[in-house]
Amino acid sequence: MAELLNPGEDNKPSGKYKEVGPRGGAVPKPRIVKIDPGDRLPPTSQKGNKWERQ
Repeated sequence: MAELLNPGEDNKPSGKYKEVGPRGGAVPKPRIVKIDPGDRLPPTSQKGNKWERQ
């Protein structure tokens, strides 16, 4: 399983990140975001959800 990241973390590798549940499970209509170097991970649609690098 890939590393799960919290919303608001910064200094992560650039690329695409997918929203997942608190333990890494699938969520309905997950957000997929692209961040650049030095960007901060955005908030998730529900409290407790995390980000996983694609």
